[in-house]
Amino acid sequence: MGNDGGSIPKRRELVKEAARNPTATELRESQHEQQEYCWTTDPISQKPLAQPIVSDSAGKLYNKDTILEYLVEGARKDEAENATQGSIKSLKDVVEVKFTVNADATTKIAREAWVCPVTGDKLGPGSKAVYLVPCGHAFSATAIKEVSGERCLTCETEYASNDIIPILPAVATDIARLSLRVKTLQEKGLTHSLKKASGGGKKRKKKDELSQTTHYAATPVRDAPAATENAGIKNIATASLTAKVLEEQERIKKRRLESGTVRSLFSSRNQNEQHANKTDFMTRGYSVPSTAKR
Repeated sequence: MGNDGGSIPKRRELVKEAARNPTATELRESQHEQQEYCWTTDPISQKPLAQPIVSDSAGKLYNKDTILEYLVEGARKDEAENATQGSIKSLKDVVEVKFTVNADATTKIAREAWVCPVTGDKLGPGSKAVYLVPCGHAFSATAIKEVSGERCLTCETEYASNDIIPILPAVATDIARLSLRVKTLQEKGLTHSLKKASGGGKKRKKKDELSQTTHYAATPVRDAPAATENAGIKNIATASLTAKVLEEQERIKKRRLESGTVRSLFSSRNQNEQHANKTDFMTRGYSVPSTAKR
């Protein structure tokens, strides 16, 4: 091809430049960069992480003020929904993570250096760190495995083995365990922080009581005892009061029907009796005088 600035690539050049799978070293470097970003940056506001810091059920870290702005004001709604995947609907769905700060290292680096209070290991990219629910204290995974007993080493709060949350988990088994934990808590009506989910027991109980009362009120008075048992009203005083109210309503209804005003609306004459003044249909019950007919 002559002097047009273009060229036709040959087969060996295409094969040479063909796409290839990343090497193990490149994968480790990519994961480290992602971990570095997640350990230092809020995924919603893109601001540096600074205490107070909270975590959701998946082990992701956020600035607490960012979550408050999202829940209260609806700020950065699209970014928040994309980052949280709908896992945060209230403050009950997050736990404040309490990191131990290495005071000696804060003067040498730009941000806080977090360490395990037991082993002194650094908590950050490349490390396996966990926090406990509900207290939120953070440790290295090694420290939790080595220490016996299910009490927080800092505040002695009891915790279950399933409430050890890995921070920014990368292992598939950890991710699957956290997903199963969320489903189990939802079935029990609990949130990630082990608090009762909003719209729970009290509202459902009131709704059930209202439906029972409505069903009982629609039952005739003579069947009041049976209705009480069927409707599930176990309180004898409540059932007795409801029966009295229904009886009073029946008496009021009978008095209205028997009153003179209501009786005046109905004729007491014998409907079979023939009346002379009603024989003329066209005059609607009135006879025309004979003089007028002429």
